[in-house]
Amino acid sequence: MAAPGIAPRILCIGIPVRDLTFRVEAVPDRGSKANASHLAEICGGNALNAAIAIARLGGRVAFAGPMGDAGETSSGFIRERMAAEGIETTHVVRMKGLMTPVSAIMIEPSGERTLTIYRDPALWTVKLAHADQLLADCQAVLVESRCAAFCIDLCTEARRRGIAVIVGVDRAMPLTDGLFTAASHLLFASEQVQETADAADDGEALKRLATLTPAFLAATRGPRGTIWLNERHELEETPAFPVEAVDTLGAGDVFHGAFTLALAQGGGVREALRFAAAAAALKCTRHGGGPAAPQRIEVERFLQNRL
Repeated sequence: MAAPGIAPRILCIGIPVRDLTFRVEAVPDRGSKANASHLAEICGGNALNAAIAIARLGGRVAFAGPMGDAGETSSGFIRERMAAEGIETTHVVRMKGLMTPVSAIMIEPSGERTLTIYRDPALWTVKLAHADQLLADCQAVLVESRCAAFCIDLCTEARRRGIAVIVGVDRAMPLTDGLFTAASHLLFASEQVQETADAADDGEALKRLATLTPAFLAATRGPRGTIWLNERHELEETPAFPVEAVDTLGAGDVFHGAFTLALAQGGGVREALRFAAAAAALKCTRHGGGPAAPQRIEVERFLQNRL
């Protein structure tokens, strides 16, 4: 636990991405062209978006994971923005000769996004620092599911030390993935939980996965809210807050970051899910992906107006 009056420290593990976002009226047909009405260059990646949200919401954040060569443009761009958000970058590993991932994202007026991304496969060979360094004064670990290859041992050690390990899942996981046993909380997106469990319904998927892991299980469903299993393995739902969405990019990551911070501050899952839903809703009302995450005071006012 963090000392009274001191914000909890959360370790985020992932692979940062340099995002090029284009606002378009519609995604162009195959083989065609389309003009964009706006272009932005932002930092992204699941764990980094979540880290930005945590910092904006009042947490202390350290980041661990691979980036490209120290002389590479994208890694320098992202490091500058991480520093501007107050994110600790001591344990970011610059990998010689490699490229930091880059994505191209098209955002439609509805807020829906379509993207393509390049990640150098060699980034997964990264070696993180020793657990004693990474977990010192740490109240929670938030990790991208795709990073299991280089963080399972760390996550297992975190759980041994009684530290919560929250996994943000945005792709189907193999049922043999070590994060099923190393995590304390698994937060899926709807499509991914169904694909992982081979089920056509979110609730049934969660119940199937509950036979494989002791972790808390939830699936986010955008404007339909979040479905989750309580301690009695009964399905419950936390509604989303209706807003006029203009950009959904990074909303799930903001949700994961807000949820993790609320847990690290001692909140229960119901409170954490509601807080996360509010943060994600606010993010959807503004352009900018993860860097458009709200400040703490905005979320608190938003929730007060909906009591």
